[in-house]
Amino acid sequence: MRTVELLPDTATEMHVREMWRMTAAAGLPSLAGHRHPTNRPHMTLATCEDLRPPVRAELTALLDAGLPAPFRLDGLLRFDGRTRVLAWSVAADAEILELHRRVWEVLVPATGRLNPLHAPGRWIPHVTLARSRRTSARWPDHLLPTALCEPREATFTGARSYDSTTRTVESLGGENPPPTG
Repeated sequence: MRTVELLPDTATEMHVREMWRMTAAAGLPSLAGHRHPTNRPHMTLATCEDLRPPVRAELTALLDAGLPAPFRLDGLLRFDGRTRVLAWSVAADAEILELHRRVWEVLVPATGRLNPLHAPGRWIPHVTLARSRRTSARWPDHLLPTALCEPREATFTGARSYDSTTRTVESLGGENPPPTG
């Protein structure tokens, strides 16, 4: 599987990583424990089976032209299912929604089947803070860092694709400095 992701500015990345650490320090599941070098704060726009070179080139041009893109982290989301997720909601403006729609327009004819959870109109923009396959996993508000309740203005400055088979990433535009924490 391949992803198409937006990456936040360095200050926001560091802030999200601090929220991961604080959540873990409270004894709660957190992405702070995910030590793979590709793990970094991001917002997924789409997932697909493969990104052939012409599609990657088209996506890179599209994403590079759409970045930087301002956004706001605002409120928490909790997703249930096979994997429970705690996420910071991304208040996506018209610019980000349009960029998302255009990514889908590139991917659908080129790659076929995409994850329907990321489809325009169904997609819930977010930055993941924690994941757990334990059905008992909970993130009580009183144990979470208070900074998660405060809106935060930020900017997406880069884009990448993660390959789940090779566990590698590839830049898809903008600025992609290496992870810093």
